[in-house]
Amino acid sequence: MAGKCKTTVAIAGLMLATAAQTPAAPAGAGERARLVVNQLGYLPDGPKRATFLTGAERPLPWRIVDDKGNEVASGQSEPAGIDPTAQANTHVLDFTDLSEPGTYWIEAGGSRSHPFSIEAGLYRDLARDAVNYFYPVRSGIAIDGAIAGAAYARPAGHVAAPADGLTNKGDHAVPCLSPEEADAAYGAPWTCAYTLDVTGGWYDAGDHGKYVVNGGISVAQLMGAYERTLYMDGALPALFADGTLAIPEGGNGVPDILDEARWELEFLLKMQVPEGETLAGMVHHKIHDTAWTGLPMLPHEDPMPRKLHRPSTAATLNLAAAAAQGARLFKTFDPPFAGRLFAAAERAWQAARNHPSLHAPASDDAGGGAYGDADVSDEFYWAAAELFITTADARYREHLAASPYFRGEVFRDAGFDWANVAALGRLSLATVPNTLPVEDIAAFRGSVIMAARRYVTLQDARAFGQIYAPDDGKYGWGSNHSMTQIGIIVARAYDFSRDPRFRRAALEAADYLLGRNALDNSFITGYGSAYSKNQHSRWFAHQLDATLPHPPKGALAGGPNVWLQDAVAAGKRAGCAPQLCYVDDIESWSTNEITINWNAALAQFAAFLAEQ
Repeated sequence: MAGKCKTTVAIAGLMLATAAQTPAAPAGAGERARLVVNQLGYLPDGPKRATFLTGAERPLPWRIVDDKGNEVASGQSEPAGIDPTAQANTHVLDFTDLSEPGTYWIEAGGSRSHPFSIEAGLYRDLARDAVNYFYPVRSGIAIDGAIAGAAYARPAGHVAAPADGLTNKGDHAVPCLSPEEADAAYGAPWTCAYTLDVTGGWYDAGDHGKYVVNGGISVAQLMGAYERTLYMDGALPALFADGTLAIPEGGNGVPDILDEARWELEFLLKMQVPEGETLAGMVHHKIHDTAWTGLPMLPHEDPMPRKLHRPSTAATLNLAAAAAQGARLFKTFDPPFAGRLFAAAERAWQAARNHPSLHAPASDDAGGGAYGDADVSDEFYWAAAELFITTADARYREHLAASPYFRGEVFRDAGFDWANVAALGRLSLATVPNTLPVEDIAAFRGSVIMAARRYVTLQDARAFGQIYAPDDGKYGWGSNHSMTQIGIIVARAYDFSRDPRFRRAALEAADYLLGRNALDNSFITGYGSAYSKNQHSRWFAHQLDATLPHPPKGALAGGPNVWLQDAVAAGKRAGCAPQLCYVDDIESWSTNEITINWNAALAQFAAFLAEQ
């Protein structure tokens, strides 16, 4: 395992959980019996299970009725005991044999579920909507309501120029922190004498910041969703083909998902320190406001000055990895752009080698998330992997072989995330053709399969089909992201092995996200009968301003977090069982934020589900 525990919050009212803090004690799941299902539905040939939260100890009869009221299936529930994450007695209902397409409900013990469908191709819209999320969160471009939907139309954010003596609110000429600001952030003075045009990119989460380490994993996973289709049997290259997504670049001959990825890649390139400057080739860690702003606030109305923060080794290696991956993918569609990416990747790699310990501290959190990272061994491995795949250069192969991650464990109990990226290197090496010996590729694929077996064994012991099952049972920050990333690992194990157990597990893992949980709530906006729609955001802020929209369809909420770091969650969920430590409230940033990395993972996972 990477052995890292990093936490960041890119929102107002920042409060970090520390090792000395303990989560709230678990409590009951509530008094009313609930039949919870995947509210989107189930594939005709896939697993179909529901969970019944009930005090009954013995099996209970259940039946399924269709939209005409006809009974189409029946059976007996299987008692599953107290689920530790819900602190409630549970039964499991299995109706896998029902395969006729249609709309249905389950009834048992006087309770009735939300409706659900049985339908082929059920996840294709979700896969596309998960990627469509990124256009409305673009910075530096006006969002066209004819493309994104009228509710999401807005002026370009952070493109204003200085006028009438006002502070520059745009990203065209952003200066570095002053020495005094840097001293407060890092405990040492630092600044630069230049400004950078860092327009573009995606807003990270509920704020207006743009962070390279979160942008790196996000763009890599979007590109990974496309790259997998080039090499895996049964994949659907047409899923994200030109003209399939709601973006302005449709019709240009480039797969739409790569067009969306390019918007972020262009921004990442702009964050690299120019030649001739101190730390040339390194990459600024982030750019954001100098102080937190309140909610709601549209990007173009942001009144705060913006500053570049000190370059970091982690950010530099994120550019090296993502740009190397992009170079090989764009070579077919835009060779000059691919060349720019490759040159930037090699410059970044060498700069990181020259400055291997320039870390971003957790203390740099004024006006934006810190994204602190003091261990970049996994970033070096990931960047070397992507550069080696792209070049077959012996320099990168030597670094790979010397890395503890080359043969070591890379799959954590929470999957992987921006702070723990070794899994990205492993998955790329196992998926994309490269010149490593076949026995190495086999070993990498075997490690994915072994990890998937471990996750599936834990899933089998859970009454809600959840595939994230931490040893201590404490769901942490972004628990839904962990569910999704583990789903990707299990899905890739199916790609490599064709073991039907992994396909079943990946499909069932989606159930939890879409409503088969103790809250009876779909965490994906617009999917299901009862879904999250008040995620923490400054401009998807309908809860605070009726003239503003809810988050776009396909937005993934962060999910239950036992640390209850915001006042709303702490006030409403004190004493919660892990699954119940969630509030669909715009002020609950610790349980209900939306972020680009969570939606990128959802897009990659849903792309696999869409093929089944």
